[in-house]
Amino acid sequence: MAELATIARPYARAAFGHAAQSQAFAAWSSLLAAGAGVASDASAARLFGNPRVRQADVVALIVDVANNLGANLGEPGTNYLSVLAENGRLHALPEVAAQYEMLRADAENTLDAEVTVAMALTDAQRQQLASALGARFKRTVRLNEQVDATLLGGAIVRAGDVVIDGSLRGRLNLLAQQISQP
Repeated sequence: MAELATIARPYARAAFGHAAQSQAFAAWSSLLAAGAGVASDASAARLFGNPRVRQADVVALIVDVANNLGANLGEPGTNYLSVLAENGRLHALPEVAAQYEMLRADAENTLDAEVTVAMALTDAQRQQLASALGARFKRTVRLNEQVDATLLGGAIVRAGDVVIDGSLRGRLNLLAQQISQP
């Protein structure tokens, strides 16, 4: 069987192409996120490919969830999900959503960065960090902040494939490694 990323790629590109054409990036993100959420739920995932359940009903379930989240794509979204259902690919929705978000970020020249800090950042610190990361990655950076009191101080930044560990714990671990090496 083909790898999930390989299966998802053409569906992500198709969704991205339609979103770009209709300037509906956010709505398609909501639809795919809702589909990924449904596909990730074990009880709902059992409906995929179940001969006792009409796939049109599964599609209607995903569309209802997406509409409740504010993604009202109407017929194009329903048709897209129907194609996934007909081809037995609804299980790939989490990977489709992830690949779509990467395509969207490239098109919008944005980067989502996860910042784990010991204490909540002030607005000035958040702006300064976003500016510094924007200059480094040459993209507009959206920060997702998480507070973890076990860090003691500093921050850990995860942006794409890059991890910047500026935490006190990370620095202490590095110092311990340097001391223990002859």
